Amino acid sequence: MIPVFALRLIFGMSLTWCVMAREKVTSGFYRIQMLVTLGLAVLATLTLSHLNRPEGPVIATTVLYYWVIAIAGGSFLGSVMWTLERRAAGVRYAWGVWAGAALGLFLAVRGQSSLVPLPLEMASQLSAGWLIGGAISTMLLGHWHLTATGMPLEPLLQLNRLLLVAVVMRTVLLGVVLGTHFPESMATTHWIWLGLRIAGLIGPAILILMVFRILRYRNTQSATGVLYALDILIFLGEATAALLSLDLHLPF
Repeated sequence: MIPVFALRLIFGMSLTWCVMAREKVTSGFYRIQMLVTLGLAVLATLTLSHLNRPEGPVIATTVLYYWVIAIAGGSFLGSVMWTLERRAAGVRYAWGVWAGAALGLFLAVRGQSSLVPLPLEMASQLSAGWLIGGAISTMLLGHWHLTATGMPLEPLLQLNRLLLVAVVMRTVLLGVVLGTHFPESMATTHWIWLGLRIAGLIGPAILILMVFRILRYRNTQSATGVLYALDILIFLGEATAALLSLDLHLPF
């Protein structure tokens, strides 16, 4: 669903800002990133009605609506702080956006029917957000290196390492779900989707290792191109996981 996807992206992108080596990256990068999460928060606000399901419990859409508006406001104010070079204040808003997105995801998924416990469902949602949001931020940082050529490579290498950790965590959670709640019967289409879903984790892991090799030669342009391809594979994998989740009611 669109609002859940938008909240995942906000969570992963803001988590990336909070844990990366911020002092080695120019402020313009964070300003643009927070404008992106502002747009995602607006998109989530406009599509929150999609969360209401007639066959399940009614989600407190009103509470979530104002909460996502608060995330949008925090993103806007954060972008202003980074524009004014008030980095400490910008970091505080980044943490606020991250915490808001995490709670927003909880509010969005807690009313959905699922065959797994809520903690496992939330772990799946947050790991998915970390993966897709981290991939976008890593790719955009690589692109930022093409304009701010004097920046050191350490932040990009750090984000690439964190992205590999996110892929591993997502893979482990998929294994836990399949090991504990494997569907009794799966159609041929489901097996094909499951294969694509697994490929959406193996492919990015291989490309992440390629980026490490490329950055040994400080070729940020080629690394950014590989990161673009990596983002496409991750999004295809997560889209396939969403299809499986809708059909089998499991957090793939």
